[in-house]
Amino acid sequence: MATQQKNTAFGALEGLIGTWVGVKGWSVIAVPAPPSTTGFKLLVHNYTETLTFTAVDVPVENKGGAQTQFIRAVKYEQVIHAFNPVQPLPEDPDQEPELETSELIHVENGMLMLLDDIRPESGSDKPEFNIARSATIPHGDTALILGKDVVTFTRPSIPDICTTPSKSDQVGMPPDFLAQYQQEQKKQTIYDIVAKEDSLIFNVFNPNQNLQRDNNGLDVIKTTHIALDSDNEGGVINIPFIVKHANATRFTADFWLQTIKLPMSGDNFEQLQYSQTVDIEFHKKFNGEPGLITWPHVTINTLTKQ
Repeated sequence: MATQQKNTAFGALEGLIGTWVGVKGWSVIAVPAPPSTTGFKLLVHNYTETLTFTAVDVPVENKGGAQTQFIRAVKYEQVIHAFNPVQPLPEDPDQEPELETSELIHVENGMLMLLDDIRPESGSDKPEFNIARSATIPHGDTALILGKDVVTFTRPSIPDICTTPSKSDQVGMPPDFLAQYQQEQKKQTIYDIVAKEDSLIFNVFNPNQNLQRDNNGLDVIKTTHIALDSDNEGGVINIPFIVKHANATRFTADFWLQTIKLPMSGDNFEQLQYSQTVDIEFHKKFNGEPGLITWPHVTINTLTKQ
């Protein structure tokens, strides 16, 4: 990758470079449970996050004989801790407040890459997907997901999302099995009981509702949407233990990088939102249906640049 050419054109990745912090992160995941129980356990976590993107200063060259691909890359590091609210202040003003130590629950690193700089351009076959992301996770998973970016000059259109297994996976499922899962979802949907009327803090059934709500009232003047999917000529590779017990088979990620105008000053600030889904397969389907049930592992957050 030796070259003297400085790479300053990072396209849709340019606005990501820097450090982002968010305290509105949520994770919903079903994991295998002992056969004596329902066979699954639903885990819901609220988390804080630091997400750092660092530009690679020079293009990486892929030699292809008559053509060369110049990849412009941005490294990233993601660090996630369980969210622990600050403890109430002690009545004695001379006493130091007690703060809980947040548990580290996820670390990840990887790269985001622009793929469409192929030279010479004459006769070149531009890639169908112009952005790729590689991810390494210490559970024993490595993923490559590809996709495209779209720029609009309005607030993002964030779709609803569902954390329940698909209708096809529910075929033959005993009513009490699905009811148990939905009861767990309902039990862990969180409301603000301090408010005069119960207000929804987190909807376990549809986590993207939080992202939608975070944008209410904001004057978003530009959105860069990056949509990535391992089914776009990528893939997910797992260590044998993961493959045997809870195989991750697909990884999708949507990023919405937004420029927001403040109403009073007219100044702008940057906001980054994401919604990610990892399909995890475990527990046999019912009534003789082939294959395993796919459980969506969803993570979402809203972050601001520091």
